[in-house]
Order: sequence, then C-alpha cells, then structure tokens
Amino acid sequence: MGFTEIIALMGILAGAFPEDDPASVSLDIPHLVQRAQAGDREAVSILYRAYVRRIHRYFSTRLPTASDAEDATADVFVRMVEGLPAYKTTGAPFEAWLYRIAASRVSDFYRSKSNRLNEALQDNLDDDTPASEEVFIEGQTVESLRAAMNQLPEEHQMVLILRFVERNSHEEVAALLGKSSTAVKTIQHRALLRLSELMGSPQKARHYLRGDHE
Repeated sequence: MGFTEIIALMGILAGAFPEDDPASVSLDIPHLVQRAQAGDREAVSILYRAYVRRIHRYFSTRLPTASDAEDATADVFVRMVEGLPAYKTTGAPFEAWLYRIAASRVSDFYRSKSNRLNEALQDNLDDDTPASEEVFIEGQTVESLRAAMNQLPEEHQMVLILRFVERNSHEEVAALLGKSSTAVKTIQHRALLRLSELMGSPQKARHYLRGDHE
C-alpha cells in the first residue's frame, strides 16, 4: 500500500471522531494552567474540555477497543490533575505534556496486557451506517492500519497521529515534540515507508517523496 492510500486511511480514522471545540482555539492556555495549579476547578474543567477529544483520538488510534480508549483518556486527565502542582512551563505547548502522559499510558497498557493487541477490533463506524461490502472492506483496512501502526516505534506513531489524525503542520508537530521541522519530516517519511512495507506494496510509495507531503 502506498503513502497516499495510508494517509487517506488515517483521514478516515480521524473522521470517525468528533472535532475539537472551536472555542478552544482562542483559550489562553498558560493562564488557565496557572489557575489550575492554584486549585481553580473551573480552569481544570476548561483544560479538560479543550484537550479531551484529541487525547481520545490518540488513544483510539493506538488502543484496540473503545473501552480501552475511554479508560485511558480518563486516566490521562486524572494524571494531569495529580501532576499539575509539579508541572513546569518549558516553552513547549501544554498539549505536549499531555501527549507524553498519554504515550506512557499506552506503554503501560501493552506491557501489562500484551495479549490484548489481537483481541476484538474496535468499530469506529456509526451505528446507522449501512452494512455493505465496501464499508466492511474499508473498516477492515482501517483496522489493519491500526495493527500495523502498533508495530512502529512510539515516536513514529506520534508523528503520524499528530500529522494525519490531528492534522497539524510539520512546524506544529515539531513544537509539540521538541524537534526541528526537518527531523519531523524525516521521521514521517520513515514511518510511512515502514507502514507501506507492513501493509504491502512499498514500491507504490516512491512517488510520494516528491511535493509538499515529503
């Protein structure tokens, strides 16, 4: 499978989940963090609403079932509240800290329940979606993508999720991960190449090395 097909599948995966609240774009996150650290429950609630959907999307891409994703999402925000008193502003987005917590949660999940990877697959399609051969094949292919992604290094998975599920630019991903845009592009390419090999037909990917997605 080529890079373009993989990116399209990741778009299908992203489209299965609600978008972020548009109001979250205009929030003063550093100020909210300061308020939350001072014990302001309203600020904690606002931070939760600002990030809960994207953290849930991250887990839904990484974990095998909807229940697992929901439990892990709740746990991240429990850990956020517990960790806020010690949180230090470093210049990186607050979101980057949440993703580090989430990545640790994924690692814990697979260390403690390694046999869960091949259990029942999560159904991300709406309940009222008509059953058809095309929908079934698409769903199976998305699940194959999720299984293949779980074979990539953590950093590679994170870059792909931030780029093609969260639709961040290379520059935004670089800020979240504390890397240069060039490094992000290199990781993205290597991750897509490995996915294309895992999912078949790596030869199809060569044309993708040209253009804006490089």
